[in-house]
Amino acid sequence: MGVHKVIEVLAHSTVSWEDAAQQAVSGAAKNVRNIESIYIAEKSGKVVDNQIVQYRVNAKITFAVE
Repeated sequence: MGVHKVIEVLAHSTVSWEDAAQQAVSGAAKNVRNIESIYIAEKSGKVVDNQIVQYRVNAKITFAVE
């Protein structure tokens, strides 16, 4: 059993909430290794003229500490 750490990441996308989640993982992976899971704590969006123009996620990313 190893040690794990959880970080909170905010990410956004103009495509979908799923893409925003992938952006969170991709962004975190630039500085963090051994990512094991993601938990979406919250979803939100920006609306303009009755259309969702930005999808946002508040994600918790878990990774193993070396």
